[in-house]
Amino acid sequence: MRAEALSRKSGHVGAIAFSRTGDLSSGDFSDAKLIRKFGEVPDDLSAL
Repeated sequence: MRAEALSRKSGHVGAIAFSRTGDLSSGDFSDAKLIRKFGEVPDDLSAL
């Protein structure tokens, strides 16, 4: 819901909601999993 609200806010063209797990102490994190995108968001997010 927060990503959708941000995508509608003035000055923003889009937003994504994602999930990622990891271990802060080791710095080991999994790849982000896209939950949903709103507005104008590139299809290839790995290029960002």
